Amino acid sequence: MGRTVWYPGHMAKGSRQLLALCGALDLVLEVRDARAPMLTMSPVAEKFPASLSVWTILSKADLADESATSKWLRRFKELGRLAWPLDLRKNIPDSLKRSIAALAPSSSHRRHYREARVAVVGAPNVGKSTFLNRLVGRRAASVGGIPGITKGVSWFKGAGCIVADSPGILDPRSGAEAQRMLSWLSSSKGQVIGAWDDLARECVGYLQSRNMASNVLSLWGVEHDGAPSEVLERIGRRLGKLLPGGGVDAAAAGRAFIDAVASGKLGRLSLETPDAPAVREVCL
Repeated sequence: MGRTVWYPGHMAKGSRQLLALCGALDLVLEVRDARAPMLTMSPVAEKFPASLSVWTILSKADLADESATSKWLRRFKELGRLAWPLDLRKNIPDSLKRSIAALAPSSSHRRHYREARVAVVGAPNVGKSTFLNRLVGRRAASVGGIPGITKGVSWFKGAGCIVADSPGILDPRSGAEAQRMLSWLSSSKGQVIGAWDDLARECVGYLQSRNMASNVLSLWGVEHDGAPSEVLERIGRRLGKLLPGGGVDAAAAGRAFIDAVASGKLGRLSLETPDAPAVREVCL
């Protein structure tokens, strides 16, 4: 079984560099996975001063359970935070672009850079890069450094804004349980978190505990009752993931199952809702 390796020095540098921009920013766009908004919250976003607007982008909303996403939107509204559910396969809505552009300052000391200054943050693999590409265009070129702002930050020109990119910064406080759950959504690399069959059994057990296994597995015609190991055995036989001699290749079956969950092949699915977080110690 592999293990995850973190680079705290790299993460700390990225955090410091991003936080140093606070005084120059008009907005922070925090990207989270709509299927697990608590698990994928950025540890950096909560460190920004209250005076700086932070909006939440719920990426991959097309893969999330619609009723769960509606609950999240209501929760963010209660917290006074704007949230936008997006299908990143499509262009960013014009309404979002106009809302960002409307933040552009008119004060004379910014007369050379009148566009809104925006930072995009997010944990690894939540869709941050795809969102940024949608915001600024895939062929966008860096606009170079901005006088008086931290060097080494990449700025790109978007529609009515200039955007600062930031590295995906994973919260080192996140426990192993949270990281393994994120691997079900491809928000962590499953092969360095654990064996595919272990991940699949854990995912099946979690779905059973949330009464979601029936809906998920019904698309494959697989019975959801029983121990997770028994369910994985059925999945392997259903998909033809067999070893010489007829036994189930548990690793191959596990990988196929996790890939299907992550890609939406087994239907729209959310791991958590505001009133039922996936991991209790993770706070909104």
